[in-house]
Amino acid sequence: MLTDVVVVVEVISAFALVMLILLHSGRGGGLSDMFGSSVGSAAAGSTVAEKNLDRLTVMTAVAFALCAIILGLRWG
Repeated sequence: MLTDVVVVVEVISAFALVMLILLHSGRGGGLSDMFGSSVGSAAAGSTVAEKNLDRLTVMTAVAFALCAIILGLRWG
């Protein structure tokens, strides 16, 4: 029962992590350019949305890692 819940959380966090990483900025402006901000504002620094995206990505990565550790200990 508990293993099933951990596997579901693992799969959901894996897909969420892929989507969140794809939203991050690469060579371009990323999330800033997606919502129509200009080049000047993107070069000025991180926006609130980008900082929140960073936080959400880190939290999702931690959840993914914890689930992987739990599953490894359970089945290892």
